[in-house]
Amino acid sequence: MVTKGERIGVFGGTFDPIHVGHLVAAVNARHALGLDRVILMVANIPWQKVGVRSVARAEDRLALVEAAVGDVAGLEAGRLEIDRGGDSYTADTLAELAARHPGADLFLLIGWDVVATLTTWERWEAIRDLATLVVVNRPGVGRPEGLEREGWRVAEVTVPNLEISSTDLRERAATGRPLDYLVPEAAVRCLRARGLYARGR
Repeated sequence: MVTKGERIGVFGGTFDPIHVGHLVAAVNARHALGLDRVILMVANIPWQKVGVRSVARAEDRLALVEAAVGDVAGLEAGRLEIDRGGDSYTADTLAELAARHPGADLFLLIGWDVVATLTTWERWEAIRDLATLVVVNRPGVGRPEGLEREGWRVAEVTVPNLEISSTDLRERAATGRPLDYLVPEAAVRCLRARGLYARGR
């Protein structure tokens, strides 16, 4: 495959908290597509969750992601949306990355369950023009239909089916139940040290 420069994956999320499913998706996408790095971009204010539920502070969620990726080759925590402030929109993030890294190829990682909502995203046409869409599928799900007709450049990555609920993880943290093997060990230590998801917070 001909490349014009660095191949950068962008995996945006609330990461409230990050868990091993996120990391499995990131490392498999990096390997399958030959990405130089994957940025786990922490949303400042995730507009889709505003008014739906409370979300941990952005800096706390970033600290969890930093702890989780540790020294994993090719993965890094991203704070661009936190530094920009306000609501986090993928179109803004991709535009800023394109400006900072001229000539780079950008790849946006999303889950299969998100595909149907893409046209509800802020300035989704700009997202389509700026990045190749990487749909992370479970085994046997099949390729999403219609995206190429709408002009998307699409790649597909199949990863092991890990059913991990962030809601359950927050409840586990609140009640002191084990998070082992669900959340990376360093992130669990960070979560406990910061008192995240404790009752009354």
